[in-house]
Parts: sequence; structure tokens; C-alpha cells
Amino acid sequence: MMAKLFETYEIGSLAKHSWRLKGFSGAKLTEADIAEAETWGKRLGIDCKPLIKLLRGDAPDRRQQVVNWSALYAVKMFERLGLDYVYTGEQWREEMYAHVAKNVEGFEFTGWIKSFDYRYYRKAAVVGEVKYRDPFYIDEFEYIKPHAEAELKVPITGPYTMTDWSFNEHYWRKLGKVKSLKERKSRARRELMLDVVDNALRPEFEKLIAAGTKWIQIDEPALTTQPTAEEMSLFVEAWNRLVAGLDCRFSLHNCYSDYGLLARYAPDLKKCDQLSLEFANRDTKAPGRKRPAYDLIKSFEEHGYEGAYAPGFVHVHTDQIASPEVVRDRILCVADIAGPERVYVAPDCGLRTRTWEVAYAKLENLVKGADLARKEAS
Repeated sequence: MMAKLFETYEIGSLAKHSWRLKGFSGAKLTEADIAEAETWGKRLGIDCKPLIKLLRGDAPDRRQQVVNWSALYAVKMFERLGLDYVYTGEQWREEMYAHVAKNVEGFEFTGWIKSFDYRYYRKAAVVGEVKYRDPFYIDEFEYIKPHAEAELKVPITGPYTMTDWSFNEHYWRKLGKVKSLKERKSRARRELMLDVVDNALRPEFEKLIAAGTKWIQIDEPALTTQPTAEEMSLFVEAWNRLVAGLDCRFSLHNCYSDYGLLARYAPDLKKCDQLSLEFANRDTKAPGRKRPAYDLIKSFEEHGYEGAYAPGFVHVHTDQIASPEVVRDRILCVADIAGPERVYVAPDCGLRTRTWEVAYAKLENLVKGADLARKEAS
């Protein structure tokens, strides 16, 4: 049971400030970069003097300290806005896919690929058996935990996306004796995905939960891009295997996808407490509680999904700022469909394509809209 109606959070990613990017890469910082760090530090109530000294200096652990500061800025921004659940804005991470691939044995990067909402990501080939090597989320969690006052929600790239975005060389060669190319491809894909579950993600999940993680958001942007029953059944199998026996709250984040298809399989997902989706992108800016863009949530209800929804109340691929009243109307529309106790309030997706100024304004109105909806629903 939620502590209050319409709890709020950000999906995961924020843009990286110029001082974060240059400070990590070793590029020369300008006075404008340092001024940006100082301006946001003051705005967020952070004593940023040690950061400014760090950016002007050459400490031996400067790169990691810059990453730590960047994560702290993200958490304090979310907390200052009044979000109920916060995290680091993925400031520790290169990119959601590459961050996992570079830390797991068996992946080898091949080059850069154009992505939908991120300029490029480094695509990898699976050239050997997938095995757990280096921790890739636990250090981030253990660093930020003592600095956060709000509850933490940890976003993690899921096994379907890690498989779908990789060249599957090793498992394809491994099954070279299978005569049917269709069967060989299917089996190779399944073996890779389940090895990502067993030998990469589960070990990290166990460390996170032991360290105190209460909520893991599993990000699956690749889901439904291959809209077949076989693919969706494989996703369900991988999800259920990933979360089995783990004492944690789990949610699925999926955006810009075929929700009519996902609705048919969502009830089969075990321990999926919430679906974090993307509907604001499909909605109009007009006021009112009748919002046809959100009607597809009825399909999830009709197929028997019983968890909560965070269906996206702020569009993330534009600088336009939805008013608190429009956010309120969107929330109350979903509450009319699913019941207010099953509605969480979040943007469509991460805000990494927006400036911090725009991201702040969007989240500020998100929180205000949730407050308005809460007053009307109570």
C-alpha cells in the first residue's frame, strides 16, 4: 500500500553537465563550466566549494570524485523538487547498455550505433560465454545511499535489451550443429538471454538487495521491437527467472513500444509491482480528464494485470513544459481507469536529452500536478 496517493519519481537518466563530462575525460574546463557547477550547487543548497577546488586542481582520484559530485547533484535536485523516490540520474554510467556490457565478461565492443533518443551508444558483440566479472551497480548504490534523504529506486538495464542490442556471435557458433537456421537463432538467443540473467544480472541484484535496495526498476526499451509470441514469451521467461526468490520490489520500464502487445503478456510477469510506460508523448496539451491517449491502459486491465501504473505524465522529447493542470488531468484520467491507489507519477522516460533547466521545470510541474490531483482525489 502506498504511503500516499500519486507518489512521484524520475525514470532514470539526466544529462551530464559539461564539468562532469570534461572533469571525467580530462578535457580542459572553462570558467563557464565551473560557473555552471557553482550556480547549480547554490541553487540546490550544496556546499560546492570542494567541487570547485577539485575542478581547478589535479587530484589523483579526480575522475571518480567528479562522478560522485555529479551523482550528488542529481539526487539533491530530485529531493529539492520533492520527488518521493530518487536516484543518481545515471551520472555514474556511460550509457544504460554500455555500462553493463563493459563490466560483464563475454562482451566486446564493436563500434558506435545511432540510437533513438541518445546520439550514439557503443554496441558489443558477445564473443564468449557471459560471466559475472566486475560489480556495475552496487558501488553507485553504496555511494549514494548515505547521501540521500528520500527513498531510492535503482534503474537497471534488463536481459532482453542486453540481448537484443548485442551481436550474438558466441552462442550462434556454439550451436553450429543445429541444422535449422531458425531453430539455431532462437536457441542461441535464449541461451544468451538466460546467461545474462544468471551470470550477470542476478549476482548484481543479490548484492544490491543485501546492501539495502528496496526497489529495482528493470529497463527494457527493446521490448516489442520484435513483436512475436516467441519473443514475448522469452521475455516473460527471462523476467520471471531474474526476479524469482528475490526479496525486492520490481517494476518494468518500457517506452515507445507496442502496448497492445505488452498488455497481453504483462499479467504473466511475476513480482512486477508496477509498469512504467510512456503516454504523455501520445497525449494532447488540452485540459480535461477525458484523454484518449491513455485509454490503452484499459487493455492492461482487461488482460488481468493487477499491479500499479506510472504511465508517463510528462513528455521528455520536447522543451515544452506541461502545466500542472494538464499533469493533474492526466493523473486523474488514469485514476478513473485503474483506481487512484494504483497510480504513480513519473515522466515518460529519462530526461537525458533535456538541459537541467528544462528537466527541472518539467519535474517541478510534475510534482505540482500530483499535488493538485491528490487534493482533488482525497
